[in-house]
Order: sequence, then C-alpha cells, then structure tokens
Amino acid sequence: MHPKNYHFISGLPRSGSTLLGAILRQNPRFSAGMSSPIANLFEGLVSQVSAGSELSRMVSTAQRERILRGLFDSYYAENPAEVIFDTNRAWTAKIPELMTLYPEAKLICCVRNVAWIMDSLERQFRSKTFENTGLFSSPGERATVYTRTDALAAPNRLVGFAYQALREACWGAYADRVVIVDYDMLGSRPGDVLKLLYQFIGEEHFAHDFESVSYDAPAFDEQLGLDGLHRVRAKVALEPRKTILPPDVFEKYAGLGFWQDLQNCAAFRIVMKS
Repeated sequence: MHPKNYHFISGLPRSGSTLLGAILRQNPRFSAGMSSPIANLFEGLVSQVSAGSELSRMVSTAQRERILRGLFDSYYAENPAEVIFDTNRAWTAKIPELMTLYPEAKLICCVRNVAWIMDSLERQFRSKTFENTGLFSSPGERATVYTRTDALAAPNRLVGFAYQALREACWGAYADRVVIVDYDMLGSRPGDVLKLLYQFIGEEHFAHDFESVSYDAPAFDEQLGLDGLHRVRAKVALEPRKTILPPDVFEKYAGLGFWQDLQNCAAFRIVMKS
C-alpha cells in the first residue's frame, strides 16, 4: 500500500469547508468530507504524554510522532484514497505539529465575512423554534440575538476560537503552507478556485462537476439539535439574501475580514477583491 498524502481543511465555521470537501471528493484519488474526530483524538493523546502526566517521561518525542502518525494511518486505513483532506477548525491552532508530522502538507483555510457567518448561525438557531441547540450552553446565552452572537464570538467558542486560530496561522512560522479560500469566491467562481488549489497542493488538475455536488450529514446535525448544518446543494452558486441580524450586530462583525489586506504575511489568498 502506498503511503497517503495528507492535507488539512480548517478556517472559520459556515464558510464553505463542507462544500469544498464535497467538491474535492469528486476526484477518485481524494478523500474529503465534514469534520473528522482526529483533532480531538490528537489533543487527547498529546495531553496524556505531556508534563503533569505520569506517562510524560515514558514516551519519547520520536515515539510521540510515530503514535500521532499512527492515529491518522489507523483512522484512514480502510480508505482507498491516495490524498486525504482531514477537516477540523482546530487544525489552524496546531500547524507546527502537523507540519512536523507531514512536512509536505498544506492547510486550506475557508473564510467568510464574519457578519454573514453570524447570520447563518442565527438562521440555524431560529429554524429550530422548540429546540435548545447545542450551539449555546445556557438560557442566558441563547436569550437574544445579542447574547447569542456575543457567545459565539467568545475566544473559546465556535466563531471566536476559529477566528483567533486563523489569525495565528496567517502570521505563524508556517504561513507559506496556508491558503485562504473565500466563501464568496468559491461560490461564484469554483472553477478558478479549484484550479488554484490544485496548483497550491501540487496535484494534477481534475475536471469537477459544479452542477452536481451534494453532501449531507443528518445524523451528526441532529445531535446538535440542528438541521442541514452540513447539507450541500447540488449546484455550486451564491444565493443573495437580506440579513436577519439587527443592523448594529451586522456592522459589529462585518469589518473583521483581516484576510482582505494581509500585510507581511506569506499565506496565499484566493479571495474576492474588496
């Protein structure tokens, strides 16, 4: 069996990572999908052998690397694909570890205007009128659109964590391994985006069908109390709409797209011109 090539998809939530995975998986050499559990397992293994654990002096650095590579190899052992794209928002916070394990790997970071991310999550919340979704941990958090967006933007929460980890990745030592893919660009010009992505990861181009892309994970979404969170429509296209956020909330988050003007940053950008 030939060794697999690994790349990683990360970035902001509700920004096209599931859509991108659904497109990439059309290539028979590729495997891609929604978030996998590997990042959580990865974190758990590292914590078990780190300082403060009785195992910390029993497992050398070389052994740790082999164990972590073995985690990926074991999880994907039955997957016939030659190129694996593993998706998780946590990967932007673990680039040094990933690049030590897989020096040729690239990190694809999906981004989107943060105001529209909040709009998308608010729509998900409102679509389940009689369900306390897993997005919020208390009645106080889910009380109003203001408390809901504030909670999501907190540094250790769904949007805030991903946003801060992305910023770190863009100015970290491995920024040249990072490519930023804007949601609007992927939705409006998928052919151009995929062409550039293939060049970035060093793979031969594949003719994707952007009229027949589909993906869904209803069982996973159901456990969060949500519906269609990871559902991808057949045709890749942007659907203009009006925001459901109050104007002050939308404005608060609309200006956070730092990737539009990255100074002294080696990351590659596939974004719409602002």
